[in-house]
Amino acid sequence: MRLTYTSDVWWKNAVVYCLDVETFKDGNGDGVGDFRGLTQQIDYLAGLGVTCLWLMPFFPTPNRDDGYDITDFYSIDPRLGTLGDFVEFMRTAHDRGMRVIADLVVNHTSDQHPWFKESRKSKNSPLRDWYVWSDKPEPDDPSKVVFPDKENSLWEWDNRSKQYYLHSFYKHQPDLNVANPEVRDEITRILGFWMELGLSGFRVDAVPFLIENVDPKLPDPHEFLQDMRAFMTRRKGGSILLGEVNVPYSELVRYFGDGLGDQVTMCFDFISMQKTWLSLARQEAAPLADALRERPKPPKDGQWAMFLRNHDELTLDKLTDEERQEVFDAFGPHKDMQIFGRGLRRRLPTMLGGDLRRVKMAYSLLFSLPGTPVIFYGEEIGMGENLEEEGRLAVRVPMQWSEDGGFSPADPVREMPEGAFAPDRVNVADQKRDTASLLRWFQLLIERYRECPELAWGTYTVLDAGHHAVFAHRCDADGATVVVAHNLCDTAVDAELELPGLEGQQLTDLLVDGTLDVSADARVKLPLEPHGCRWLRASPPEVAPEDASVMSQ
Repeated sequence: MRLTYTSDVWWKNAVVYCLDVETFKDGNGDGVGDFRGLTQQIDYLAGLGVTCLWLMPFFPTPNRDDGYDITDFYSIDPRLGTLGDFVEFMRTAHDRGMRVIADLVVNHTSDQHPWFKESRKSKNSPLRDWYVWSDKPEPDDPSKVVFPDKENSLWEWDNRSKQYYLHSFYKHQPDLNVANPEVRDEITRILGFWMELGLSGFRVDAVPFLIENVDPKLPDPHEFLQDMRAFMTRRKGGSILLGEVNVPYSELVRYFGDGLGDQVTMCFDFISMQKTWLSLARQEAAPLADALRERPKPPKDGQWAMFLRNHDELTLDKLTDEERQEVFDAFGPHKDMQIFGRGLRRRLPTMLGGDLRRVKMAYSLLFSLPGTPVIFYGEEIGMGENLEEEGRLAVRVPMQWSEDGGFSPADPVREMPEGAFAPDRVNVADQKRDTASLLRWFQLLIERYRECPELAWGTYTVLDAGHHAVFAHRCDADGATVVVAHNLCDTAVDAELELPGLEGQQLTDLLVDGTLDVSADARVKLPLEPHGCRWLRASPPEVAPEDASVMSQ
């Protein structure tokens, strides 16, 4: 049966690609990436199969937190271009069929933002209540300090106006107060402004901090998320909010809208991500399998965003101390690889030792997990990090286009990795010419993912594979089934799957040539190479393999 789609839920099986304009491509030769350079590379992204671009902050900034400290929500940082350059970029992306979302960073501003400068003038300032102030704040809970290597408190004394102001993150990032209706109205205007320029939605930064760290406390903090979603839907049907909500599943469901689906459209699955890394460290499927079995189902129009790495540290905060140490020991044993005591500041290929088989298996796992895959720029070619850069900047290195870097004719804004992950070893130009490269593997995975809408739209079942190292699951939708298996260990294994309802059917491999038959008792033996992966579509034996694929477009 052919699955059908409607454009207003395009994000259900999108391929989201996160990039920083500053480090993607320099278009004017000054060493800093910009919108002109990004526009020049749209065809590369389209050829990769990307359907949605997520832009990290591109607004004017003092740049003390890589652009997350904003001084103007209605403009472009001059280093990155002009509003005209942005509009030309949007036109080009839309022409290639790509949607664009951007970071919505409204939990805080820079302390150099005109709003905060006015707010701190005096206690009688008309913008005083746009931020959270206190004469004598409650004592800090050290566990709530987000950046313990830089800050020891959530409150900072302002000598000018003689009160403390709240900063959930750095002291130079005072928290906006969404308990103030004027602030909520201003945020709505920001949404409307950028949607008029073509954005299809926003990745909402630090959602729990945004609605909880306010004064006075809101009777129902989630009403603000409902209001934002309703406004966006009125302005542009099919627009989305992608939420950064790193809380336990039991708390996270509320951010979707308590079954109504009227708040955040998609939430990142931080729990499954962290359990995936534990599974990779142990070479055992159980941690990931247990997480997916426990994961609640989102509302009808909700979706999980799946990722293995993002632009921040690889946070492991939801693991136990012992589990976190296992991941540290396997993938970041040295202190300079770790950050905040809870995460790693490395990219996936270096964590997996550059083992291409293992790297390819990990990304195959990502694209097959039930949800919408989100990838970070450079993952498609296996870029590494530069641990000489400070903190999170280690993974935000310039994109490597050619042997000499290809990012800019000038000295780049940030240093590129050296050694095995230097541009002369890892770059786009070389991998385009290599049919066995990671770049070509990504193109194949994206193509197959788009051809298998069951993975994103269907009902998934985690399977018992008969071997501790094999993670297997099936996804069913509208009578169509895809079965996927991944071998997390470095030895060949035979998985034994039980597939009720598929008795006597044929499984056609979607990554390599080959078929398997499901027995009359609904069982199949599935050979897997070391770190091997198989995507299999079920079909009656009389259906030819070329007819067995359910196309998404």
